[in-house]
Amino acid sequence: MKRIAILTSSRADYGIYFPLLKALKEDAFFELKIIAFGTHLSPFHGYTVNQIENDGFKVSYQIESMISGDSPNAISTAMALTSLKFADFWKEHKKEFDLVFCLGDRYEMFAAVTAGIPFDISFAHLHGGERTLGAIDNIFRHAITLSSKVHFVSCKEHGERVSELTQSKDNIHDIGALSLDNLTLLSLLSKDDFFKRFGVDLNLPTILITVHPETVAPEINYINIEVLADTLLELHKYQVIITLPNADTNSTIIRRRLLQLPDQSNNRIYCFENMGSPCYFTAMKYCFFLLGNTSSGIIEAASFRKYVINLGNRQEGRKKSLNCFNIPFNKELIFKTVTKIEDCPTYKGVNIYFKGNAAKNICSILKTS
Repeated sequence: MKRIAILTSSRADYGIYFPLLKALKEDAFFELKIIAFGTHLSPFHGYTVNQIENDGFKVSYQIESMISGDSPNAISTAMALTSLKFADFWKEHKKEFDLVFCLGDRYEMFAAVTAGIPFDISFAHLHGGERTLGAIDNIFRHAITLSSKVHFVSCKEHGERVSELTQSKDNIHDIGALSLDNLTLLSLLSKDDFFKRFGVDLNLPTILITVHPETVAPEINYINIEVLADTLLELHKYQVIITLPNADTNSTIIRRRLLQLPDQSNNRIYCFENMGSPCYFTAMKYCFFLLGNTSSGIIEAASFRKYVINLGNRQEGRKKSLNCFNIPFNKELIFKTVTKIEDCPTYKGVNIYFKGNAAKNICSILKTS
């Protein structure tokens, strides 16, 4: 039996992990332990540790490390607190895991991983080698890569970048995007069930939106969110589903403005803290297009044949399929791009991140390594 731990700090990484968690749980070769921390344990962000347990997984460890506030000082303090908490955790539990999975580029994931370096914890990193030049997460991602001994990347180019960073070609596996396994695993809702649950009629033309702050130049977020708000209030023929941002520097600026929009839109705009993966993908399936700067637009939307208006610099540098229109936060350009999508609403190209059976392939690699 191989003892595998999963570090999960938010609703976002949990949704990506889900196929792997399911595969590990169902395979007697593995002993699975889930370590939940970050916004999973924050009532302000929906206390999403409940979602993990409701899906039938046992959360073995809960580590509280979030603080209120989203200023640079608050984020830095949260990183320090997370690192401090995990210093004690790794000291106590370092011999319990053969491999610990970490994912992506979040600051709290960075803190948890770097705290494990002196204890020689064996980390396996998912989604290394990518670039998001408009976010400080880019730094965290590469640091997590350098802290890890095994790498599961989403495409060949990202594997090559991991090799450059680590100065080694060993233990780098191109398995595609793990989250795309969800397209066959998750049971999506019907339009009627979605309406009963959220009060949103997906028969109407709908825009699905997630916007996160640009953390490389945080002062620009004040301008960006006002441009987006003004644009949404003028897109009268569409209803809008908004999922609120993660905990990042200046995320409160964006969150506060978005929460004002339902009252300003005659009930045409809806905001949700956390819809859960099945409901979020249901909205993606039936929406007209996506708008914002979230990685789900880059990775999953192409598999739903949806176009994406990718705004600003947060995802700059990330490899994209041809369904993405990359434009600045500019009302006129957004309207022009919406018109382009209306002329040809179905994306007919490929998803460059899809390989299939990513979770199964990871398990096979773990058994032979």
